Amino acid sequence: MKAQALHGHLDALLLAVLEQGALHGYAIIEALRARSDGQLDLPTGTIYPALRRLERAGHVASTWSTVNGRERRTYQLTDAGRRALAGERSGWREFSSTVGRFLDTDTPPTAPA
Repeated sequence: MKAQALHGHLDALLLAVLEQGALHGYAIIEALRARSDGQLDLPTGTIYPALRRLERAGHVASTWSTVNGRERRTYQLTDAGRRALAGERSGWREFSSTVGRFLDTDTPPTAPA
């Protein structure tokens, strides 16, 4: 799946992944790939700018650590991020329900008279 198809939804996906616990960037990419059965194989050039944007918004916080001699930045969801995720989920349900009325039917609705 192309990153452009996720326009407007990537932040929600990242917040949902981080809801499970703190992760470093590559682990976030792997979690997206695994939970989507490989459909969300997004490049680092898509993920890291989004994580920085979420951090500036106060939805995630990051910390640096050294693992096996390498610097690693770990991201975790903040309380503001949890609230944002709840709003994203609500918006997604409403959007999905509305679009589903058009796309999930075998019989097109009749036009108003």
